[in-house]
Amino acid sequence: MPLSMIPARRALSILLSATLAANAVAATRRADKAPAPQPAAPASGSFSYDALLAEAKRRATQAYVAPRSSLPSPLDKLSPQQYRSIQFNPEHGIWRDEKVPFRLELLRAERGELGQGAAPVIVSTVENGRAVNLTATPAMFEMAASVPPLGKVSIPLSGFRLRNQINEKNVWDEFLVFPGASYFRAVAKHLLYGLSARGLAINTAEPMGEEFPSFTHFWIERPAPRAKSIVIYALLESESTTGAYRFTVTPGDETVMDVDMTLFPRAEMRVVGIAPLTSMFLFDETNRGRLDDYRPEVHDSDGLQITSQSDEHILRQLANPTKLQVSSFTTLPPRGFGLVQRSREQGDFQDLENHYERRPSAWVEPQGDWGRGALELVEIPSGRETNDNIVAFWRPADRLLAGHPVHYAYRVTWSAEPPLPKGFGKIVATRSGASLDGRRRVFILDVVGAGEKTDGLRLDLSASTGRISNAALVPNGDMHGLRVSFELDPGDAELVELRLRLLRGDRPISETWLYRWTAP
Repeated sequence: MPLSMIPARRALSILLSATLAANAVAATRRADKAPAPQPAAPASGSFSYDALLAEAKRRATQAYVAPRSSLPSPLDKLSPQQYRSIQFNPEHGIWRDEKVPFRLELLRAERGELGQGAAPVIVSTVENGRAVNLTATPAMFEMAASVPPLGKVSIPLSGFRLRNQINEKNVWDEFLVFPGASYFRAVAKHLLYGLSARGLAINTAEPMGEEFPSFTHFWIERPAPRAKSIVIYALLESESTTGAYRFTVTPGDETVMDVDMTLFPRAEMRVVGIAPLTSMFLFDETNRGRLDDYRPEVHDSDGLQITSQSDEHILRQLANPTKLQVSSFTTLPPRGFGLVQRSREQGDFQDLENHYERRPSAWVEPQGDWGRGALELVEIPSGRETNDNIVAFWRPADRLLAGHPVHYAYRVTWSAEPPLPKGFGKIVATRSGASLDGRRRVFILDVVGAGEKTDGLRLDLSASTGRISNAALVPNGDMHGLRVSFELDPGDAELVELRLRLLRGDRPISETWLYRWTAP
């Protein structure tokens, strides 16, 4: 499968995922343990997905007006530390006192977002086709003791989170969060938050700068007593488009999200990202020498995994480049793609605080005909692990035109790793370093899943330029797998594309490994 790099000499600003709930403040004032307050004078009315589609379509015919908002009094008089201490009290979770398998909690808006092209988000619950807007009162939150009484002010919201007994009975763990803009994150059983997904990406890595759509209103269906899934609806707005979304989410050993979305463009949209995923990659065992850090690896994801229409299984190693890189793969929608975390041992990271080995992978499976386009990977130079510097999405070949709605459906599975065919080799580690004479790069790959016998196997190894030498395939008994080694002399090249797979005869017995080497 061809891989091309689009030269880029431009900076890309990226919106970081909003901060999730902070650790409990040492001195907090908890509300008394009364039942969760009900919305004051709630707005209500009938609701359906068809009505949401109609509303999104109607709004798209109107000129976009950038939202402007400010903190209401007395919240505007709080210090930044006081405001950050305001966190939702789980004891006041929506449906907490009802026999349903999900609990809903509200997230207050980040102070800096209000008045900066953002407005408070509306969160509604839906039952029997009737919607009720929730009002976030101070009694629903806990906060530092230094925060003065807030009276009847409504706390502005950025989104919500959901809890379920995903790991243990009687323990309500958070498994899904919509923290702001169009971001959302989920986990499967025994995993921790890591990479994020977004509702839509617009103009990612383009010279005019990225446009960040936002979910402005959520409707969450009250689940039935034995429901396995929960349904969430969302209205998306931006300068270029509106959108109507439906998420059906089933938490468990794998957390599965079925997404149905319709966009109503306000203007022509040239660079659109469908099912975008956003993650962090700082370094691994191929580029660790650039950063002075005690840990062997630091990343939420270490590869872009793809299953093509022809059933070729591909792993593109992620990079933290010195210059912005945009790579394109395939012209037909893949059977699946995702940002994955292959490093699964605590010793891979030696980080007892962040536990990167427990970060999820996210696997996107297109539903229906997505048409022609390209799977794009954006890698942004970064020197800090707090930056999300990796973006992957499907980019339609055709521009989206004003007044012409488009529909997409897909499934996102959050798990430790998406599966490969049984008996198929999987690359679990890639290492690189200088040769003894310092003139070449040495690469070492460990492969598991295809046995540890080399009889009848051969390497299909190539480089776009430069020279490969000393290629070898040997058993790796410690891993019950195989080890591949080779050396690359890049010559005067600034960039070399590497491609490797294991064959038995002409039949692939491993995924295709792709790696982009760039001159330091």
